[in-house]
Amino acid sequence: MKRRSVLITGGAGFVGSHLVERLLKRGDTRVTVLDKLVYPGRLDTIPRSLRRSPDFRFVRGDAGNKKLLGKLLKEVDSVAHLAAETHVDRSIISIDTFVRNDFVASAHLFEALVGSRVKRIIHLSTSEVYGSAQKVPMDETHPLAPQSPYAATKAGADRLAYSFSETYKLPALILRLFNMYGPRQHPEKLIPFFTTNALLDLPLYVYGPGTAERDWLWVGDGAALIESALFIEDFAPLIGQEINGGTGKSFSINWIAERILARLGKPKSLLKTHKDRPGHVARLIARSTKAARLLGWKPARRFEQGLDETIDWYKDNEGFWKTRREDKRFKEYTRAWYGKKL
Repeated sequence: MKRRSVLITGGAGFVGSHLVERLLKRGDTRVTVLDKLVYPGRLDTIPRSLRRSPDFRFVRGDAGNKKLLGKLLKEVDSVAHLAAETHVDRSIISIDTFVRNDFVASAHLFEALVGSRVKRIIHLSTSEVYGSAQKVPMDETHPLAPQSPYAATKAGADRLAYSFSETYKLPALILRLFNMYGPRQHPEKLIPFFTTNALLDLPLYVYGPGTAERDWLWVGDGAALIESALFIEDFAPLIGQEINGGTGKSFSINWIAERILARLGKPKSLLKTHKDRPGHVARLIARSTKAARLLGWKPARRFEQGLDETIDWYKDNEGFWKTRREDKRFKEYTRAWYGKKL
């Protein structure tokens, strides 16, 4: 069995931790996680049992640190670049952080990869680069029209990955995954935020009329798509391509909020209207036929099932989210955004 060695930037984050789990369970892969552990990335997002694996290594550092990367890239054959700031709301009040961590750090990583021994690079982009759907469903030819600083910096990194594949022949593939959810997601994100608020009998703040819709992708399905790209036998035809990952179905914020309250037996009176987010994307819904055709990938979990499982996970794992909600940066964010302490 051929051994593989994969570097995962941002591997101590939500999606990264699930990718680490999938790769270690293969039994043929050594995983190195590079993460600077700055909010919201935390090492305990990766279960302790995985961190004890002889095939796991953790390195604390910035994904844009070219000196550090020069050492690490000599030891791996593949890179999954997941490191990024990912919260749209935060990007509106902290633009510099997103420019530095999403765009500049990616540029430095791609520079370090030029001339390295790495044979395949998976750059994790996002559906937010498309902006509101101009056609439904949204395939990879949909115009890029980012509507938030987060989306703009991710669109920039997305195009950097493509430009490096063209200019420097960097073996990079761009995956545009739609809204991922599931266990171990930081409680500032919508589904865990609503769920933990409901568990604490706090308001669920719905932006505007609550009609904004998203294509929600189970994090295990998203990690499976990344894994498929990392291990497909013939990677060459994928270089420089963009591939969506989504379900092809969308659900509104109102629907999600009401489902969470019903699952937890909480009253609808917890629903509160909040002024709409500036630049709020109205609808995202994926066409993922390219992923099916080139990678043999299809999402396995229906949103209704995955959402219920996610709600139950947060109900049963208070220790995970309570410590994160007590972090001063979480409290500063909620005060800045909602005008009161939650």
